[in-house]
Amino acid sequence: MSDQQIKTDVILIGAGIMSATLGAMLKELVPEWEITVFERRRGAGEESSNEWNNAGTGHSSLCELNYTVEQPDGSIDISKAVKVNEEYQLSRQFWSYLVKSKVISDPRDFIMPVPHMSFVQGDKDVAFLRKRFEALSDHPLFQGMEFSNNPEKLAEWIPLMMKDRALNQQIAATRIESGTDVNFGALTRILFSHLKNKNVDIKFNHHVKDMKRTRDGLWELKVRNLDTGAVQRRQAKFVFIGGGGGSLHLLQKSGIPEGKGIGGFPVSGLFMVCKDPKVASQHHAKVYGKAAVGAPPMSVPHLDTRVIDQKESLFFGPFAGFSPKFLKFGSMLDLITSVKPHNLVTMLAAGVKNFQLTKYLVQQVLLSKEQRMEELRQFVPDAKSEDWELLVAGQRVQIIKDTAAGRGTLQFGTEVISAADGSVAALLGASPGASTAVQVMLEVIQNCFPQHLKAWEPKLKEMIPSYGVSLLENPSLMHELQTATAKTLGLTHGDSEHEKKPPVFTA
Repeated sequence: MSDQQIKTDVILIGAGIMSATLGAMLKELVPEWEITVFERRRGAGEESSNEWNNAGTGHSSLCELNYTVEQPDGSIDISKAVKVNEEYQLSRQFWSYLVKSKVISDPRDFIMPVPHMSFVQGDKDVAFLRKRFEALSDHPLFQGMEFSNNPEKLAEWIPLMMKDRALNQQIAATRIESGTDVNFGALTRILFSHLKNKNVDIKFNHHVKDMKRTRDGLWELKVRNLDTGAVQRRQAKFVFIGGGGGSLHLLQKSGIPEGKGIGGFPVSGLFMVCKDPKVASQHHAKVYGKAAVGAPPMSVPHLDTRVIDQKESLFFGPFAGFSPKFLKFGSMLDLITSVKPHNLVTMLAAGVKNFQLTKYLVQQVLLSKEQRMEELRQFVPDAKSEDWELLVAGQRVQIIKDTAAGRGTLQFGTEVISAADGSVAALLGASPGASTAVQVMLEVIQNCFPQHLKAWEPKLKEMIPSYGVSLLENPSLMHELQTATAKTLGLTHGDSEHEKKPPVFTA
């Protein structure tokens, strides 16, 4: 066993979409900085970023009903939907910059135009969807949205879902053409290939075992080569912990005060997948419904067109489940070893608060294939079991922390935890995650490199034209950038003005 010690400027832990995005941005901002990446798997994007481990929706709130909440007075709060959509626009801008810079040779290798839809059944949910449509459709970010409760129109939009459907209750849907299907696994691999060409030292099959602060202010990582067993000690001025569910343990080992009192709750996911082209060709949309009572937000049922390796398939789910692992390829001891004296009370409070959620997750684990097919038939009435197979998706670790809402609050979303001096940052949480990677990494850059921001601003504005500007307060810039990125990324649907379409209501 060797014990080498090597210094570098930046260390990225985890070879997923977050590290790929931060690495690509830093290489544009400061090409001379030395960057090293450590990934415990044998390739990039093999955990949550992998295309088979997520729905690839390109979350922009066009169809996700859990981003628009009905208030006690009956009004619809669209603030989260607007925030997520604006953040996704930043990702589109950066990806467009990479296409123009020839980092990405063909955007169709990772992103495709796919309409985003919401679908509901029953008087109550149809009334909700109608109010949601009215609240969103006049907003500049959601222009072009259509609403219909006409079965004939719905049969045009979603023929597979309407075939043999018993029309014994009200149904309705919204549709917007400017949605996307994003292969985050492919994008991650493209970016890491680029980083390798830029002399970034990428170490696959290397596990970061520990990290601690040195007397001179550097971070020292203990890294094991899983092929040889050799241990290296690597030092860096800045460390980004982007290891998905594995980030919490490393944040705890860093010992930074900002990481105290934080816990994690793992939720596993499963999809039913149809790869039969005869079936997949009958559906071209990502269609989201409403979550069951007691289900976590990430378990909103949806039927998705996916384009992977130039082939269309259909995903239905996700079915939630429980595993104590924090990573798909993690350890059964992950949950128990994440409980520390500083987060014990928080974790116990979360356990009491979320008993019903835990019960729901266990029930989901115990579902048979036929029971899952019955849920699928709410979307595809004539779905045949032989056409669909079960796929285990990635693990997601939700943040548990004490908030104004009380002890042990389960958080849904992503959060960056940074040391006060900006020397280390860790990304925790889940959806919308990958879709908002550029916004999240801008937050890392602003929190951890404030002394460089003034010098970096011109380049940041070149990469992300709306950097430092609110798109909501500049609708003309918003439309200009939406149109430009749609063209660069090949998302124009043959109609470069699709964002300008007025809302359409069909009864």
